[in-house]
Amino acid sequence: MARDSSASAAPAGSTPAKVKKPRWYTQIWQAYQMTRKNDPAVTWIVLGTFVGIIALGVLVGLLIHHTIYMTLLSIPFAVLGAMFLLARRAESSAYANIEGQPGASRAALGTIRRGWTFGEEPVAVDPRTQDMVFRGLGRAGVVLVSEGPANRVGRLLEAERKRTARVISGAPVTIIQSGNEEGQVALRSLPRAVQRLKPKLTKQEVAEVSKRLTALGGVRMPVPKGVDPLRARPDRKGMRGR
Repeated sequence: MARDSSASAAPAGSTPAKVKKPRWYTQIWQAYQMTRKNDPAVTWIVLGTFVGIIALGVLVGLLIHHTIYMTLLSIPFAVLGAMFLLARRAESSAYANIEGQPGASRAALGTIRRGWTFGEEPVAVDPRTQDMVFRGLGRAGVVLVSEGPANRVGRLLEAERKRTARVISGAPVTIIQSGNEEGQVALRSLPRAVQRLKPKLTKQEVAEVSKRLTALGGVRMPVPKGVDPLRARPDRKGMRGR
């Protein structure tokens, strides 16, 4: 028994097996399954796009008397068109899934691939209303993105803007409200709104601002009123015993 168990055990010092990445067709199938749950019409829309492009190719082939050639030529364009449409519908479905959830704006900002860094945690939170502010840094300066109603989150944003401006030595601070109200940026348009900001800092200045923001720290929860823990004095009579 001991011999069998030792034979089946992995040799010491052996490298663990690499995790295989899913194939591209597996990712497409997963995206389709996720999208179909929220958008049942996606199947017919994608198929209609595929068939429509091929039909257009056949029609053009009939007009120029090269039906077979144009039909074969239209197939890759039909595949590309169907995949492009599926990707757009999958993106809309993903945003619909996280709409209204805490941290939805941070998830949307996570789709920005380069040029910006955003903290995983909010830098300001209202514990009563769950409104929050996320902070990002890029060549355009510091951007503060809020979650919450426009008439309520403005005070939280302004407080964080003043707190940030005190330590970043004049670097630009941009405020963006995420939401569907007037003056706010819709969730799916949020990454584009950030990427459209014009660069104003050099890479060296971005690195310096990053150090200052790291020293500033993240979210600070409010201290209950009536008690200052830094000024509280111990009860000496209680310590001696009455």
